[in-house]
Amino acid sequence: MRAAPTILHLDMDAFFAAAEQASKPSLRGKPVVVGGLGPRGVVATASYEARRFGVHSAMPMGQARRLAPNAAYLVPRFAFYRSISDQVMELLRRLSPLVEPLSLDEAFVDLEAGGVADDSASARAVGERLRVDILATTGLTGSVGLAGSKMIAKIASEEAKPDGLVLIDPGTERQLLGPRSVRILPGVGPATGEHLRRAGMTTVSDLVEAGEDELVRLLGRAHGASLYRMAQGYDDRPVVAERDAKSVSVEDTFDADIHDRVRIRTEVERLAERCVGRLRASGHSGRTIVLKVRRYDFSTLTRSETLRGPTDDPAVVREAAGRLLEAVDTTGGVRLLGVGVSGLADYTQEDLFAQAEASERPAEEVAPVEAREAAPSIPSTATETAERGWAPGRDVRHAVHGAGWVQGSGVGRVTVRFEEPWSGPGRVRTFSVDDPDLEPSEPLPLVRGDAAA
Repeated sequence: MRAAPTILHLDMDAFFAAAEQASKPSLRGKPVVVGGLGPRGVVATASYEARRFGVHSAMPMGQARRLAPNAAYLVPRFAFYRSISDQVMELLRRLSPLVEPLSLDEAFVDLEAGGVADDSASARAVGERLRVDILATTGLTGSVGLAGSKMIAKIASEEAKPDGLVLIDPGTERQLLGPRSVRILPGVGPATGEHLRRAGMTTVSDLVEAGEDELVRLLGRAHGASLYRMAQGYDDRPVVAERDAKSVSVEDTFDADIHDRVRIRTEVERLAERCVGRLRASGHSGRTIVLKVRRYDFSTLTRSETLRGPTDDPAVVREAAGRLLEAVDTTGGVRLLGVGVSGLADYTQEDLFAQAEASERPAEEVAPVEAREAAPSIPSTATETAERGWAPGRDVRHAVHGAGWVQGSGVGRVTVRFEEPWSGPGRVRTFSVDDPDLEPSEPLPLVRGDAAA
């Protein structure tokens, strides 16, 4: 623990959705949902306007559409997001050599190592200047947390959202954490949280009062001791620069062993979806799918399958994990399941959320509500290939009308809104999907004068 709040945590605000709003003037101030538009798609990010309707990350897209039927639903543009992330990370590296990216839109920075801050006043000044620089460089906002540890800095940035800065002075950690839910602590997921609740512990102060011995009895030596320290506000994890991830995984421990084979399969599919969410957030794809099963007798089995190439398609990961499960004997019950992806590659598929599935759906389901101009119809074989490239949100350029983006497509037509990040809301026009004057294009920069993203 540090005596000064010189660990900074930056979290960009609703990053994917905010980038889409910034690049599309007609969507500013309106609900925007970025994610998979296929029948099994999930929400990657929802704008704050969409969150007011209850839409959130990792929610099935069908549920999001029911909650916010008038939102704009767009496919992700990961190359675009990565270019903005590179700009943000460069600003962070100017502050310190110790920058630890957690995803495209989130990172820790050791300000002390950079010699730019050594007390509360200087740390706050650096944080405020960083927010100004990010806005000027990218046109987007980020929230900053400052504290004496990584855990508290991350809590502070969450409190600062959206577009704010919160500094928590060292020495006040226990007062801050005491009344909070145990779920605020790293490593306390739904299963552990429920286990603690059944033991009568719902707040962080409950953990401190219970004592280390009781937590070790409930959770085991390593987890119990670590949780007790964090409940007291202790977190001495260092900021690690440019740590390369070797794998991405998620797992759940169940309070009671599960025996039903259908339930086990459902849990594996759910874990696969969560794993892909983390994979996408890190900007990677992977070749090897890993299934972990801990059985009723505490024996742990690990099975893996290596694909022909890297993927970040949730359907591919889900199906591979299901195949691996078929080879595992779950007789007697399962107490833990996990799904992971390894053999990571530094690229992400452009059809991340199964565009192929989306293009085969009726046109009225694929297009955003505001762009529904085509009658319900399944694209014909003749136009299917052409329409596959016109997913909602994609950048295009017309020889006469200039830069724009796809609002929707179907029955051989594509609807485009022509506008630029620095223009006002633009006009909407509809073309044939094989119009020779219309072609896909690179994204425009969010700030005029930048090089193309």
